[in-house]
Amino acid sequence: MVDTFTPFEMEDIVRQNTKANFGHILLVTLSAAIGGFLFGFDSSVINGANGALKAHFNASDYELAWAVSLALIGAAVGAYFAGRLADKFGRVRCMLAASGLFLVSAIGSGVPFGIPDFIFWRVIGGVGIGVASIIAPIYIAETAPAHLRGRLGSMQQFAIVIGIFVALLSNYLIVRMAGSANNIMVGGFKAWQIMFWVEIIPALLYGIAAFRLPESPRYLVRIGKIEEARRILSHIDTDTVNQEIANIQDTFRNEKPTRIADLFEKIGGKKRIAPIVWAGLGLAVLQQLVGINVIFYYGTMLWQSVGFDESNSFFFSLVSSGINLVMTIAAIMLIDKIGRKPLLLIGSIGMAITLGTLAVCFMSGTTGANGEVSLGIGGPIALVAANLYVAFFAATWGPVMWVMLGEMFNNRIRAVAIAVCGLAQWVANFVVSWSFPVLTGKGGIGAGPTYLLYTIFATFSIFFVVKFIKETKGKQLEEM
Repeated sequence: MVDTFTPFEMEDIVRQNTKANFGHILLVTLSAAIGGFLFGFDSSVINGANGALKAHFNASDYELAWAVSLALIGAAVGAYFAGRLADKFGRVRCMLAASGLFLVSAIGSGVPFGIPDFIFWRVIGGVGIGVASIIAPIYIAETAPAHLRGRLGSMQQFAIVIGIFVALLSNYLIVRMAGSANNIMVGGFKAWQIMFWVEIIPALLYGIAAFRLPESPRYLVRIGKIEEARRILSHIDTDTVNQEIANIQDTFRNEKPTRIADLFEKIGGKKRIAPIVWAGLGLAVLQQLVGINVIFYYGTMLWQSVGFDESNSFFFSLVSSGINLVMTIAAIMLIDKIGRKPLLLIGSIGMAITLGTLAVCFMSGTTGANGEVSLGIGGPIALVAANLYVAFFAATWGPVMWVMLGEMFNNRIRAVAIAVCGLAQWVANFVVSWSFPVLTGKGGIGAGPTYLLYTIFATFSIFFVVKFIKETKGKQLEEM
């Protein structure tokens, strides 16, 4: 006897299957995004430790700049090679490798003998950050259906900002318990050392989660494991598995190994970098040149330099991180409704205005003999402007850049193109992070002119988005 169902029963079955599929997709995405959490945690935990580290080793502004920023060179290296490694060994194995790098870095960073070996351990963690920053958007883009890809892709940035928030929250709580980041806390170890060891827990969780993840179906098709890819795709959308397999195979048909040369096109009879690659590079670099990571790497020191005590400075950094978290949630809700390009434009305009306000506040202050800045009434205005700046970034450029890198390139060049853009993003991050303590320290140009530089880049980003960025909302990856 053949089972029959009423229209209402059929509707209920479809709804249940949709929920089950979405639950699977969400679980996969969240597991992959733990790498984003570690990305945010590892890169921001230094915020609470840099002042104590400088005092502990009696480091100069230049030594502190290297200690904070050289991890980003490690990230650039990891990002550059991650795409190739992902194509050769798979997305999941790269996540497992990143987990190991985070674990080793967390342990070593808490027991340095001096600035040189501290830098070494941080560079190892930086390589992990670079790998995670590339693998997560590739993996999420390749496992999420088109109509949900923007929101699920935003989980990468959401995980990053949660990592930033947890790092600053743990730093704040540790300082509240110890009294100061340079005070002995437990077992003869100082508070700033414990800050780094907190990362051991999420590093282990990342490895466990990655070990249980299914491999990317697009990678499996690429290496000829069609049935395994079919099985994984059936958990995502049971109705379109065969069509999806066919679409993926079409994009890989007659494919040669991806090379940097594939990012070039013949334009006007000459080989030039493809316009879509320029667009990706611009997004990646401008996201950093607006100076966002100054807030998350140096925020505590910055607020101390304008007269706030250590405890309040840690608290203000935590508040900024909380705003970052809340506004990223707003971005996740809006990105598939408003679209990528409109959000980028809103963010560019908002950042230009708020950064300009910060520049005016700092240039209006008076500098003391030891480099401290008195802002007077500009202090509260600067705090508000800084947090509004974080809000505009978090709701727009923060998540949108990563989502677009994951979806704007076609299957043939995606891994290599994202790797190149990731390299550019980390190099720009390094330049900003290294230069900030030098530009604002003794002999530098000061905080005001430095923030004016960031304002100029934010203003330029408005024109860049208008001219070079195309909307990708709702498009299949095979259409790119």
